[in-house]
Amino acid sequence: MVWLAAAASSAAAAAEVELVGLFPGRAVLVIDGGSPRTVAVGAMTREGVKLIETSAEGAIVQVNGRRVTLRLGDRPISLDAPVNPGRGTVTLMADRGGHYVSSGTVNGVDVRFMVDTGATFVSLGRSDALRAGIDLSKGQAGFSQTANGVAQVWKVKLHTVRVGDITLHDIDGVVHATDLPVALLGLSFLNRMEMRREGDALTLRRRY
Repeated sequence: MVWLAAAASSAAAAAEVELVGLFPGRAVLVIDGGSPRTVAVGAMTREGVKLIETSAEGAIVQVNGRRVTLRLGDRPISLDAPVNPGRGTVTLMADRGGHYVSSGTVNGVDVRFMVDTGATFVSLGRSDALRAGIDLSKGQAGFSQTANGVAQVWKVKLHTVRVGDITLHDIDGVVHATDLPVALLGLSFLNRMEMRREGDALTLRRRY
């Protein structure tokens, strides 16, 4: 059953969402422990859950402007976290090579980041991108000059990028045709940060 957006405006937002089925252009969702229901892409439930897109890997839903990637077989995802969590900070320590490396997520999927001020965009290897549910057919194909030569890439939009307490939405990224040792935290993320370096510590503070 498809619920109109107007109906959702007077209802409380969902607290938990689980993906239990996938069809072309539709997803079967369990919301707040209720009965499974089929939702079409572009439709919104009475709890305010809007289905943005589906793929063979999973589905992307939006609640109060926050986008979350759901995958079949995963446990329900809580949507109680605030949509605008404020100006978070994270402090990274340099490794033996002088690189700043941190765990994080892209579209809710765990990745390993390395800060790279020479990278224009947040850059992912192919395997990380596929785990994050990124559909390369919707990206803009091109080529990028790297330390190892010219590489084929796809420019894409990353729904969420999180490092520590900092989460940004709708960040420009590129996906490489091959795997990368780590994902690169480039300027499309870093330009929205205040960056302060003290000794081996690099502190990122969200500006907007």
